[in-house]
Amino acid sequence: KFIGPKHYSVGKMGDKIESKKLALEAKVNTIPGYNDAISGPEEAVKIAQGIGYPVMIKASAGGGGKGLRVAFNDKEAFEGFSSCVNEAKNAFGDDRVFIEKYVLEPRHIEIQVLGDSHGNYVYLNERDCSIQRRHQKVIEEAPSPFIDPATRKAMGEQAVALARAVNYESAGTVEFVVGSDKSFYFLEMNTRLQVEHPVTEFITGLDLVELMIRVAAGEKLPITQADVKLDGWSMECRINAEDPFRGFLPSTGHLVKFQPPAEVPGQVRVDTGVYEGGEISMYYDSMIAKLIVHGKDRAEAIQRMREGLNAFYIRGVSSSIPFQAALMQHPRFCGGNFHTGFIPEEYPKGFIAEE
Repeated sequence: KFIGPKHYSVGKMGDKIESKKLALEAKVNTIPGYNDAISGPEEAVKIAQGIGYPVMIKASAGGGGKGLRVAFNDKEAFEGFSSCVNEAKNAFGDDRVFIEKYVLEPRHIEIQVLGDSHGNYVYLNERDCSIQRRHQKVIEEAPSPFIDPATRKAMGEQAVALARAVNYESAGTVEFVVGSDKSFYFLEMNTRLQVEHPVTEFITGLDLVELMIRVAAGEKLPITQADVKLDGWSMECRINAEDPFRGFLPSTGHLVKFQPPAEVPGQVRVDTGVYEGGEISMYYDSMIAKLIVHGKDRAEAIQRMREGLNAFYIRGVSSSIPFQAALMQHPRFCGGNFHTGFIPEEYPKGFIAEE
């Protein structure tokens, strides 16, 4: 659906500086920081001192972990600003950088929202995307083992307030960073369908793609907030063509064998665009499949994911499955005791050193 004149604000949501300003206007919690472009490393240090260390230096047009540095002192702020600017300019053609407070032991929690052209909005609970490697999501689950009903409601209502403020019409995701004390702050809004949308579909029973199409055709949302369910637990593993035993190096070649686990309605789903005999080249993203499972609770979802990963048969290229299978056995993960620093904390020398 084309963005009409009244949707001028939606286009700004892809810009991190502009999106934070819009979030502030919508009274959405934002991380303390400096939301305008910064002239140089000296100014960056002064701003960081004012906010208080640690701080995060981020490219306005950034994404996928590019153009991002964490600084714990003046030296790191000075050097981090310069390297962040250079990386952002090379990666995005946009060297604007901003600084914000770094939340310790952060969780990455995102709220799925839906809006139509008739002023109706709902939030579809949260997804926990805290298991990350180099800021890339490895495992997503819904709901979060950390979020309680009161926090879920507060985050959902703020996500809807932001979507309403920009007259958003479609499925979108409002991302938050959540501290160990359950304080939460707006990160960014993804004005699109995300890779992990199936976990939300499993716990709500809704087809997000169908709802997007209906909204784009001008229909009203067929549900209200009271209709949104939270049924059981869902998890998704991104199966990437990379070698976890060699520092997650990309793996290319022909898929000599590609046999996903059998799909089971309501329990196991596989999304993929590759096939046995096909070629995995260097020119595309490394994700070759998504394995999504659903159970009555988190323990059952973990067990189904273990079984699904064990049944996945890939030959010809390496995959991330061995690493994800290890995560599914890890006591901290199984206990829900993790944050975005989990992988570097538990595997500081890489996966191979732990085997």
